[in-house]
Amino acid sequence: MSDRTTDKHDATAATAGERAEPAPAGTGTGTATEPAAATGPVTATEPATGPAPGGPGDGGEGATGPAAAPAPAARRGITPARLLPLAAALLLCALPFYLDAAWLQIGLFAMAAAIGAIGLNLLTGSTGQLSLGHAFFLAVGAYGYAWLGGDPGPGLPPLLALVLAVALTGLAGGLFSPIAGRLRGMYLGVATLALVFLGHHVMLNAEPVTGGFNGRSVPPMEILGFSFTGSDPYLAVLGVPFGAAERLWYLALALLALAWWTAHNLLRGRSGRALTAVRDSEVAAAVLGVPVARYRSGAFVVSSMYAGLAGALIALISQTVVPDYFSLALSIDYLAMIVIGGLGSVGGAAAGALFVSALPLVIARYADQLPLIEPPGAPGNAVGPADAARYLYGAAIVLILLRAPGGLSGLLHSGKLRRFRAGVRPRTTNAPQEPTS
Repeated sequence: MSDRTTDKHDATAATAGERAEPAPAGTGTGTATEPAAATGPVTATEPATGPAPGGPGDGGEGATGPAAAPAPAARRGITPARLLPLAAALLLCALPFYLDAAWLQIGLFAMAAAIGAIGLNLLTGSTGQLSLGHAFFLAVGAYGYAWLGGDPGPGLPPLLALVLAVALTGLAGGLFSPIAGRLRGMYLGVATLALVFLGHHVMLNAEPVTGGFNGRSVPPMEILGFSFTGSDPYLAVLGVPFGAAERLWYLALALLALAWWTAHNLLRGRSGRALTAVRDSEVAAAVLGVPVARYRSGAFVVSSMYAGLAGALIALISQTVVPDYFSLALSIDYLAMIVIGGLGSVGGAAAGALFVSALPLVIARYADQLPLIEPPGAPGNAVGPADAARYLYGAAIVLILLRAPGGLSGLLHSGKLRRFRAGVRPRTTNAPQEPTS
C-alpha cells in the first residue's frame, strides 16, 4: 500500500511539472492527462492535480489552440467596422431633412461622380489599365438618356431610357474592347484619349441628337407615375417639402448603393481575383490560366457602363447637357479621384470623388469670402473656383504620392485605425496561464 501511494505522488508531481511548460499546438491530447491515466482510477482527493478547465488538458489543446477559437468570434459580433456603414447610410438618408437645395445639389454631383469613379477604379485600380476616355462614356450615358427619353427622340419612359442609356454605353465600350484587350498602360491611355476628341466632335455636329454647341434639355425621371420634380405631385415628409433635389437625392443614393454593392461583390469573387492577377503580373496570370485579353476587355466594358450610369445621373441633376462639360479635363478629374481615394478600393474611389467633385462647388459658394479667389465670371486673369480647386487637389495628389501611396483608403486601413475598425485589442503576450489549484 505504501509503494502504491508513493508511485501516485510521484506521478502527480510529474503532472504538475509538465503543466508548467506550454504544450505544443496541434499535439492532440495534452500531456498533462497521460500520467494521471497511468495511475488508475482517480479518487475524490485528486481533482487539485488535474488539468484546470480551459487549460492544456481541457479539450486536448492549450489556450492558443482551437478550443480558444470561439472567443474572437464572439468579439466580432458588433464592431466599429460593422456599425460605420449603417451609421453612414442613416446619415445620408437624413440629410435632405436638414440641408438646403444648394448643399443637396453638391451632394448629388458627388454621388454621381462616385459612381463613375468606382467604374474607373475597376479598370485602372484593379486591372491596371490606364484610361483617359472616361469623359467620352459619361457623355454617351448623358446624351443617350436625353435622346432616348426626350423630344426629339423616341420619347421612351424615363426608367427604360436610363437602362438603355447604360446598355448603349456598354455597347460603345464593347466596340472599343478589342483594342483595350490588346493594349496596356500608356498605349491604352493614348488610344482612349482619341475617344474624347472624337466624342467632342460628334457632340458639336450631331445636332439632331445632341443639340450642337448649346446642348439639349433632359427629360425628368418618372417611375410608376411618380415624378422626380419639385411640383408634380406635391410631396412633404415630416413637414419638409420634397422638391427635385430631395427626390433625386434618394434616387442617386439608391443607384450609388447598387453600384457599390456590385463592385464590392465583383472584386471579392473569382473575377476580382483574376483582375488583380492581371494587374500584378500578366505573365503569371496567363500561366495560371487567366485569359488576360478577355478580362481586360470585360473590365473596360464594365467600367464604361458605370460611366454611362454616372453620366445619365449628371444629366438628371443638371437638367441640361452641353459638349464642353465632357472634356479631357473631366477625365483628368476622375483619375485624380481614384488616386486620392486609393487605387483598387471601392470606398476610396467614393471618398476621392467627394473631395474632387465637391471642392470646386464649395469654393464657388464661398468665393466672396475666400482670399485670392474671385467669383465665377470675374474679369481679367483672376483665379476662379474651378482653377483654385484644381490647384488644391493637384497638391493633394503630390502629397498622396509622396506620403501615402495607398490614398485615403490606405490611411484608413493602416496601423491603429485598422485595429480600431476591427474592434480587437492587440494581444501583448502569449504566455500560458498558470494552472489553478
